[in-house]
Amino acid sequence: MADIFKALADPTRRTILDELVDRDDQTLFEICSRLSNKHDLGMSRQAVSQHLEVLESAGLIRSRREGRYKFHRIDPVPLRSMLHRWMKPQTTAAEHTTETEEKT
Repeated sequence: MADIFKALADPTRRTILDELVDRDDQTLFEICSRLSNKHDLGMSRQAVSQHLEVLESAGLIRSRREGRYKFHRIDPVPLRSMLHRWMKPQTTAAEHTTETEEKT
């Protein structure tokens, strides 16, 4: 879980995840283009590739090769696992508000 927090601590990596949520199965070139055009992040392909490696080692993205291309997609499973660690599955936001009001 520490790898997930480390990966999410960097704003550039969060932006990369946002872009993969917006459009899955992107190549390194596509991700670099979107970061440059949408977010004014002029980074080298090597720098973006290093960010992708951190995200992949944390399990937040998966990649697959097709010929010369490597496609990246988000994997939400680690985030869901992290969320469920501290959340009661049966508690909804309305129930939590009611519980809090009853305690006061």
